[in-house]
Amino acid sequence: MTLIRLGYVAMSTHVPNCSPSQTMTFAQFSKIKDRDAAIRKLERISISNLHNCWRLLIHNETNRIQFFRLSSKLIPLANHPEIQEWDYIEPISDELAKIRSFLAKHPEMRIDFHPDHFIVLNSSNVDILKTSLKTLKIHHTLLRNMGLDSEHRCVLHVGGGYGEHEQALEQFIHNWGLIPETIQRMIILENDDTTYTLSETLYLCEKLGIPMVFDYHHYLAHHLPDENWTEHWDRIITSWRNSKLPPKMHISSPRSDKEYRAHAEYVDAAMFMEFLQQIKGTVPQLDCMIEAKKKDEALFHLMNQLKAYKDIEIIDEASFYIH
Repeated sequence: MTLIRLGYVAMSTHVPNCSPSQTMTFAQFSKIKDRDAAIRKLERISISNLHNCWRLLIHNETNRIQFFRLSSKLIPLANHPEIQEWDYIEPISDELAKIRSFLAKHPEMRIDFHPDHFIVLNSSNVDILKTSLKTLKIHHTLLRNMGLDSEHRCVLHVGGGYGEHEQALEQFIHNWGLIPETIQRMIILENDDTTYTLSETLYLCEKLGIPMVFDYHHYLAHHLPDENWTEHWDRIITSWRNSKLPPKMHISSPRSDKEYRAHAEYVDAAMFMEFLQQIKGTVPQLDCMIEAKKKDEALFHLMNQLKAYKDIEIIDEASFYIH
């Protein structure tokens, strides 16, 4: 028997006018002649994003959803080199305090980030690495100001292939030594759908002591000819042995055979059950992040479908046991 908790990504289809990812490009920022007015607008957007994030957390609590991925676009332009003088934390402190107070009352709720693909830690380009670290420090700062232990809260892909995977993996290991320990502890790695396979990602995780996030859809879309995920499952779970958090994975379904890598609106329950039947009992708890276009609606839809399976024992609106 394994406890499964479902989560969803960043936005809700059920809560109106609640985007936590409103943005402003640097081109738009630059068109405002009064720089102070431009920064005030950035601050208003950031405050609105965080306020909507707080509203989403309340929505999640109401629906017993205990796993949620924060948008990485909460603070637009926070890491832009042309606005280095902007202290973005002070104007958003009240909204951060509301989120911190909420999370303190709901310690069972798991919150994390998944920064965009431009965070590349295996680049030999010093400027790319510096920009990536600056962005990760922003995520770390937000987590700490939300009152959260930042350990293992930030999912990343390995990075660019750069033609030769073995060399690129070794570059990641080299760069890892240049990354501050506080940022290292925040990172967990995921296999992707085009470049780094399960085996390659797991190699890095074991080498560097990083928990691995298994993405089942990515594995189906991109794996080595002789690679079978079930043969590596124990190693994936073992990579979490020193974490305070239970293992997590990503679940999604292909949009179509033609667009196999793209995420569908919902999760195929039969596909998910095929996975669950093979891992049940191997781990006490597994948190599954749904990456589907319909966001929380995809979660509710999947839970409704799972009720039809005899091996499923529903606990609440977003969690169940698989027997």
